[in-house]
Amino acid sequence: MKTSSPFALIACEVFRSEIELLASGAGHIVEQRFYEIGLHDRPDEMRVRLQQEVAEMDRRDDIEAIILAYGLCGCGTAGLRAERHPLVIPRAHDCVTVFLGSKEEYAKRQSACPGCYYYTPGWNRARRVPGPDRITALREDFSKHFDPEDVEFLLENERGMWEHYVTSTFIDLGTGEAAGEAAYTKQCAEWLGWKFEHLKGDPVLLHDLLWGPWDDERFQIVRPGCQLAHSATEAVMRSEPIP
Repeated sequence: MKTSSPFALIACEVFRSEIELLASGAGHIVEQRFYEIGLHDRPDEMRVRLQQEVAEMDRRDDIEAIILAYGLCGCGTAGLRAERHPLVIPRAHDCVTVFLGSKEEYAKRQSACPGCYYYTPGWNRARRVPGPDRITALREDFSKHFDPEDVEFLLENERGMWEHYVTSTFIDLGTGEAAGEAAYTKQCAEWLGWKFEHLKGDPVLLHDLLWGPWDDERFQIVRPGCQLAHSATEAVMRSEPIP
């Protein structure tokens, strides 16, 4: 398969700004579709919805592959089946690996800074990151379904999940809004009492997903008749025949 061949892209909204930057002039990407951030919270639903999207893309005669700007994402992509067209996905547990450029860099960062919480423009826009806006958004949502005392209990549980973090790390891939989103991350860090870190990410993995090459070390290609599966090895994922 030639990586310059036409293909369709299915992506998480968390990558929208970075894809718009890196895919400029990419005429070989004949269609792009984005799904909302946080779909991995409901992995079974995520798998069904992405499979429906794959099935729709499979009707096209003008593409040679479907690429997925995702990782395993809580195993929300595990079980996706390639039917007519191959699927191509980065070897990544989640999007942070993609923003950092490789699974090796992700492992290195996790070892060096286990208390780092990663912020990106997409995560910031969705208000899915620790900070006052996250609490405000959750309070508004919880208040629609629970009594006030239950709302406060749930919010305390949310804050409790942040307790082992000490640093707000903003990953910058050079998008136009990066400076403003770095400033927002710093504000969150100050509110939380955490340290702030502005980290230059590495766009190579996302760039090569969009442009190639798709080498086996960094990408899993799922051929027609096979499905994506989790791997307990450093490969992160594997391809297996559809049962």
